[in-house]
Amino acid sequence: MRKIAVITGTRAEYGLLYWIIKGTHEDPSLKLQLIVTGMHLSPEFGMTVKEIEKDKFPIAEKVEMLLSSDTETAIAASMGLGMIGFAKAYERLKPDVIVVLGDRFEILSAVAAAVPFRIPVAHIHGGESTEGAMDELFRHAITKMSHIHFPAAKLYADRIIQMGESPENVFCTGAPGLDSINKLKLLSKERLSKVLGFPLDKKIGVVTYHPVTLENNTAEFQVSELMKALQEVKGIYWIFTMPNADTGGRVIAEKINDFVRDNPDRSKVFVSLGQLRYLSLLKWADIMVGNSSSGIVEAPSFKLPAVNIGDRQKGRIRVNNVIDVPNAEKEKIKNAIDQAISKKFRDSLKTLVNSYGDGNASEKIIKVLKTILLTGIAKKWFYELKKGKE
Repeated sequence: MRKIAVITGTRAEYGLLYWIIKGTHEDPSLKLQLIVTGMHLSPEFGMTVKEIEKDKFPIAEKVEMLLSSDTETAIAASMGLGMIGFAKAYERLKPDVIVVLGDRFEILSAVAAAVPFRIPVAHIHGGESTEGAMDELFRHAITKMSHIHFPAAKLYADRIIQMGESPENVFCTGAPGLDSINKLKLLSKERLSKVLGFPLDKKIGVVTYHPVTLENNTAEFQVSELMKALQEVKGIYWIFTMPNADTGGRVIAEKINDFVRDNPDRSKVFVSLGQLRYLSLLKWADIMVGNSSSGIVEAPSFKLPAVNIGDRQKGRIRVNNVIDVPNAEKEKIKNAIDQAISKKFRDSLKTLVNSYGDGNASEKIIKVLKTILLTGIAKKWFYELKKGKE
């Protein structure tokens, strides 16, 4: 029986991995070893490990690593603690394959710790680009320490091969986050309104804003300009989700809490919505604002306009639902919101096709994890592109 260790550190990432975790757990030829870490184990971020326990997935290991601070020192120290914790987990569990997703510092620690154990690593969402975040560096480092690659689009697959990874181990599956849109029975607008407590007679806006970690001291300015713009937009009820545990995240959380406190009749904030409520919200929302990858990856499936602020997502493939605001200035953000909620713009999205796949990525990924030959795969070599194909 092949032992598959799936690692999750955030609420959003768990939602993207859900069907892979479920499929692995239910497959009689595979043994799920679920390793939970990072924000899942933090009361500050909602102790979302409880959501995993509620889903009745067996947790093989909990790796505590997140310090209660968002400074550069705390993040770097957390990475060190993570490597120690993951080393102990791998020594005990002895997985045949490790599955990771994305580009966060928790995942870098998990993958780096696997190298001395010579455990093959399968990486989802490699080859992408987020030029405004330190995640850009982490993602490509994770790619080079991984052995099996599941990019979400052909351009990203090509980049992974350009980095010297063997094409025979690169499988373009699409984004697993889209699978839940097909598989979950999303809530009706009336039910969602009761659950989240928003009015049915107003437009709904979703706001998710994360720190831009490769820029110093911009979080406070950018989120302040965003809040000023939201304040001036009338007729929209704003639902905020909290930022990730990145450098500068706390100042964003403070600004969000201030806005909601000052505007209790037109806004709410949630530490964690969970996959069902979050996707249901995207289905019924009129606009998404912020700098989350969700506006680029999931929102197109709902024909949902997304105002993308700053350069956190610069370099990522996007379609016509996205309106970019490179400079986070109040007037520019407000103008983009006005454009996004206009009938003309909404009508233009009716035939939109999502670039990130057909919503069946998880099955494709599990099939590869079951069948790929692992003997010798941990010994890597640099694949040279043939002349004329650079």
